[in-house]
Amino acid sequence: MILADDNFSTIVAAVREGRVIFDNIRKFLRYLLSSNVGEVFTVFGGVMLAGVMGITQPGSEGVTVPLLATQLLWINLLTDAAPALAMGVDPQTDDVMARKPRKLTDRVIDRDMWIDIAFIGIIMAAVTLIGMDMHLEGGLFTDRSIGGSHEFQMTEARTMGFTILVFAQLFNAIASRSSRQSAFVGLFSNKWLWGAIGLSVVLQLVVIYVPFLNSAFDTTPLGPWAWVECICLAAVVLIASEIYKAIMRAIDKKNGVVA
Repeated sequence: MILADDNFSTIVAAVREGRVIFDNIRKFLRYLLSSNVGEVFTVFGGVMLAGVMGITQPGSEGVTVPLLATQLLWINLLTDAAPALAMGVDPQTDDVMARKPRKLTDRVIDRDMWIDIAFIGIIMAAVTLIGMDMHLEGGLFTDRSIGGSHEFQMTEARTMGFTILVFAQLFNAIASRSSRQSAFVGLFSNKWLWGAIGLSVVLQLVVIYVPFLNSAFDTTPLGPWAWVECICLAAVVLIASEIYKAIMRAIDKKNGVVA
């Protein structure tokens, strides 16, 4: 640590800046890892449950994946990147100087963070597969009769899963700004993050509603009710994260730990 003067407040400011940088690195990792774990679980769960969910391709004897490679690539390169980069300039949280100093042996990704990552990833995969299942006949969560050919149903189901996963990750970006503090504290303090979220939403709308991109990404325009389903299912990620954080804060308070 290099100081510009002998003022004690400079030391405090330097420590604060170091903690903010470290926090932002953890936010970046928490968001990207939990989002990618969600994608892995979605593909794995979709393949394992393909038979009971109706995720099949007529005339094909091989494995039919729930989301196409182009859709996953779109998520990773475009809708993931901007929010992740915006977290690098996230402002400090209120408790940044109230915590005890870290030990030299502490890991950047500790046990609690891995549990958080796995938990969010599982929730993300579950809501994505549920959204797909709701648009396929004879699935696990619905057994309603759905009109149209099986090929059209698969395209619509994939569009639902694709969109739910994108919005689930955007909700996850909001939730990942702190491992303990509610996402609603300082919700709009990072204008870059909200700009990144807005850009990701626009890009997703382009993929769904621009005709020549429908063929490239195997998507189809969604109706109003389908959007309600997408937003509600994706929001479960934020709700689950808030519940998890509330439980962890209660445990920390009981143990006399400052989060």
